[in-house]
Amino acid sequence: MGLITTLSTPAGYIGEDERDGFLLAVKQEGGKLGGVPVNVIVEDDGLKPGSGKQIAEKMVQDGVRLFTGINFSNVLVAVVPTVMKSGGFYVSLNAGPSTFAGKGCEKNYFSVAFQNDSYSDSAAIAANNMGIKKMVIMAPAYQAGRDALSGFKRVYKGEILAEIYTKLDQSDFSVELARIRSLEPEAVFEFLPGGAGINFAKQWANSGLGDKVKMVTTLYSMDDRMLKATGDASKGYYLTTQWTADVDNAANKQFVEAFQKEYGRRPTVYAATSYDTGRLMASALKAVGGDIKGKEDQFREALRKAEFESVRGNFKFAANHHPVQDWFMVRVEPNAKGELDYKFVETIVKDHVDPYVAECKMN
Repeated sequence: MGLITTLSTPAGYIGEDERDGFLLAVKQEGGKLGGVPVNVIVEDDGLKPGSGKQIAEKMVQDGVRLFTGINFSNVLVAVVPTVMKSGGFYVSLNAGPSTFAGKGCEKNYFSVAFQNDSYSDSAAIAANNMGIKKMVIMAPAYQAGRDALSGFKRVYKGEILAEIYTKLDQSDFSVELARIRSLEPEAVFEFLPGGAGINFAKQWANSGLGDKVKMVTTLYSMDDRMLKATGDASKGYYLTTQWTADVDNAANKQFVEAFQKEYGRRPTVYAATSYDTGRLMASALKAVGGDIKGKEDQFREALRKAEFESVRGNFKFAANHHPVQDWFMVRVEPNAKGELDYKFVETIVKDHVDPYVAECKMN
């Protein structure tokens, strides 16, 4: 199987966690998934859609039938058509662009982590619950960023003072911070994962805006690795997520302990959904004895059933092959050791389904 992900650039740590989470599922079976020996070919897309497409084309030529790994939606959108045209399967461990959730849904495409709108519309629900009336929203100008702001706007009931788009690889946010200060919002929603989000959080803290303006965003804008890299900058952030290391179920406890033992660090949400992806694939490979060719219908049906123990606990697929799952809110506060961590606040929505499922007419 082919695992194409971003291992270079300032966002490379995300790809590392995705690779490590997925490979942990393989290592736990001694190089197998569902009892089937697997050869996982790992390649770096460099966060370039063209590179990802070329890698996928080469893998298809080499006989790869099962793909995963891509972190960024702009790369995924470039790669999935190549995989679908070949008759293969793509099981996304992170990116969930709207492109493949509605009218463009594909029978051999599955998204395990989320549909992109979900981490933002859940944040909008949280902002509504908190009684926030005026907000600024901000994200990079690419597929996932546009999906994020679209999801937020669709659900938020207050006034959006400004909708700000940044560059995907931006590191200086002084202009944006000055604009936020002049607008005087009650809160900000920003989707800035990886290195860009680390830089923004530090500049946000240095600006002093956090003393007056709430940050109501998603865990993908302040994951575990970002939490460590930003010092006290994220203290007080409100984050919506479908998973943290403290989720209380047997599968998650086993995963967190095993990941820490194997890699010497606490897993991020990226690692968690990647591990789930490996376990999902294992259940489907077991159902067809590892032979996908000629058994595509059986393999697809086994994926749809999602008969595995998810680290998130509550998980199944909607009709468009995107998750039905719970989302909850946490707040970044010091834990018993005095280190910043995620403190559960409340469940935002149960059995959440993305807004595009009704548009999906899958063959």
